[in-house]
Order: sequence, then C-alpha cells, then structure tokens
Amino acid sequence: MAAQPMKSRWPGLLLLAAILVALALMPLLVNNYWLRVATGALMWAGLACSWNMLGGYAGYINFGHSAFFGLGAYVTAFLMNDPFGLPFLATIPAGMLVTGVFAVIIGAPTLRLRGAYFAIATWAFAEVLIQFASAMDFTGGIGGIGLPPYLNERFFYYAMFGTAALTYLVAWALFEHSRFGLKVKALRDHEPAAEAMGINTALVKLQTFVLSAVTASVFGAIFAYWVTFINPKSVFGGDITDQMVVMVLLGGLGTLWGPAIGGVALFVVNRLIWMHWGDTAFYIAILGAAIVLVVLFLPNGIAGLFTRRKANALEKVAEKLIGGGGER
Repeated sequence: MAAQPMKSRWPGLLLLAAILVALALMPLLVNNYWLRVATGALMWAGLACSWNMLGGYAGYINFGHSAFFGLGAYVTAFLMNDPFGLPFLATIPAGMLVTGVFAVIIGAPTLRLRGAYFAIATWAFAEVLIQFASAMDFTGGIGGIGLPPYLNERFFYYAMFGTAALTYLVAWALFEHSRFGLKVKALRDHEPAAEAMGINTALVKLQTFVLSAVTASVFGAIFAYWVTFINPKSVFGGDITDQMVVMVLLGGLGTLWGPAIGGVALFVVNRLIWMHWGDTAFYIAILGAAIVLVVLFLPNGIAGLFTRRKANALEKVAEKLIGGGGER
C-alpha cells in the first residue's frame, strides 16, 4: 500500500518530463514567428505564477502587479543605455534589488489592508508609477526609451523558459512543500487564527509580497531587452495586471499549474485573434467572457477539474478499501 502513492505520481512526472523536453526542443521545431509566440506564452505563464504567489496562495488580490514588471523593465533599460552601458545580465540583479526595496516600502503599510482596500492601494501604486515615468526625462517620458537591439530569438526564448521554470520550481518548493507555504495558506484561510497559532502573519505576507514582486521584475527585464523599446503604458499598464488575474482565475487560483494553463491558453488565443483579424479588441471581450464563465461554472478554474477528479478517485478507492475491510 505504501508504494501506491509513488506509483500514482509516475504519470504526472512523465507528462511533466515530456513537456519540458518539448519546450527545450521548441526552437528546433518551429519558425521564428511561433518561437516568439512561445516566448510570450512562457512570459505570461511565469507572470501569472508570480501573481498567484500573493493573490492565490496568500489571498491578497494585487491589482498593481504590473508596477513590479515595469520596474524591472525600466531598470534594465536605464542601465543598458548611456552613461552606464551595463550588459543585460548585470541589470537583472539591480532590477530585483530596486523592485524588492519598492515592494518592502509599499507592502509594509498596504498589507495591513484587506480585500478591496488592498486591491485599490496596489492599483494606485501602479498608476503613480505610470505618471512618474511619463513625466521624467531620464525615463524617456511618455515617448518611452529604447534598448540596444539583440536579434536572437533563441536567446530570449531560453531566457523566458529558464525564468518560468525557476519560478514554478520556487512556487512548488515554497508554497506546496514547505512550512512557509503552510503558513501562507493558513493566513489566507483565517488570518486571526493563524496569528493565534503564533504565525507572524505580517512578516509572512511581506515576504510573499516581495518574492512575488521580484519574480515579476525579472520577466520585465527580459521583456524590455526582447522588444527593445518600452514606454510607461507598455510595462506599467493596468491591462497587464488584468490579464494576469484572468489567467490565474481561468487556470485555477491558488494552484501550482493553474497559472500555466490559463496563461498559455489566453496568450495563444490573443495571438490567433491577432493573426486572423489584426485587432485585439475582440480579445478584451474574451477576457470579460472568461471571467463570467469562470465565476459561474469554474470557480476553482481548469486545474480544479483535475483536482476534483483526483479527489473523487481517491474517495472511490477509500470506499473499496473500507468495504473490503468490512467483508474480511
């Protein structure tokens, strides 16, 4: 009986290995257009996972997550240009540091709020950064700022792939298989009870907030170098956070693989609409419809369907074991 849980994991492990091998070989299998689509899908899957760390596991809905994506992008753009001229890889730690500092400054007071108050506070922070970046000369103002071009699609694909894989590995280790993850879920389910158990909820929330923010900043840095030009709306815009939220809700809030499912699905739909109609206005309607459908029919997201099926299967196994024990 003890070996059964391990046996039941093999199909999932084999599927994961097959997906990773397919992703690793992707540049050899598709042309540059579809490689760019795959790169974007990996970015959105990773961003959705970073948002899910706080919004899903901790239960704090952050409507300003694009602020940290944009900070990573702007720090990279600023440091790669004159007078610094730093190489791309050297700008990533700097972006993580700047984003981490901002996350602590913003998170310490706002995480005392709950529900809509916290969501509005984080949204306001992102809006403030849009206005600041639009007004400052060193950011390029509303006109934006360019980066040194590097025309190597494979480099950016593997950069996004590696960062997304590391993001999910961190989420798996910290939020699914550690005492820290249990603390985060405890404060999500009942924060006063978690405090009564001796959990320092203020510290756990801030740690989760900073980790979520720093992760998003790395994707912002890669994105800026990839597209070679950014402006305030393209990296701080509220629609960026909106898409992350819908992706997580569609895939499964507070689950490990839900953000990947929702992120890849919605981004591919976005690109297919652009290919056939050349306009993403229809995509906004799809986002709205997706929210309605998820709320009405899939409150636990797509990943919830598999979780429910697994739970039903376990219940049937338990019933058979109990029935068999009774007969003996």
